Amino acid sequence: MASYRMIVLSNPVAGKDAEFNEWYDHQHIPDLLNIPGFAAAQRFKLAETQLRDGAKPYRYLAVWEIETDDLAGVFHELSARRGTPEVVASDAIDSANVQSYVFMPVTPRVTAPEVARPRKAGRGKN
Repeated sequence: MASYRMIVLSNPVAGKDAEFNEWYDHQHIPDLLNIPGFAAAQRFKLAETQLRDGAKPYRYLAVWEIETDDLAGVFHELSARRGTPEVVASDAIDSANVQSYVFMPVTPRVTAPEVARPRKAGRGKN
């Protein structure tokens, strides 16, 4: 079975942060995880410290794990359920500015211990 990650970037409507988080955690995640193919989800909030300065248009990230051999079918089912009691919408999300992208792995997952190597002499010293 093929494995995908759907990355969703979003923001709450101004002044509706608590409602947005409540809906996302307790309504939206369970709604989507009840659609065949959606296997897991995890949400993130933008950290204060970033690698680079600049615009930060999104404060929230959701990573959805999708396991299926029919990605189009999963999205068809999501579309069919959207706006029904099975996938409840919220006016707390800035839905006009949500961005989502689906990725598929091109390498196996690699951890730091798997590629650890001795520190090279002189590195980091001047």
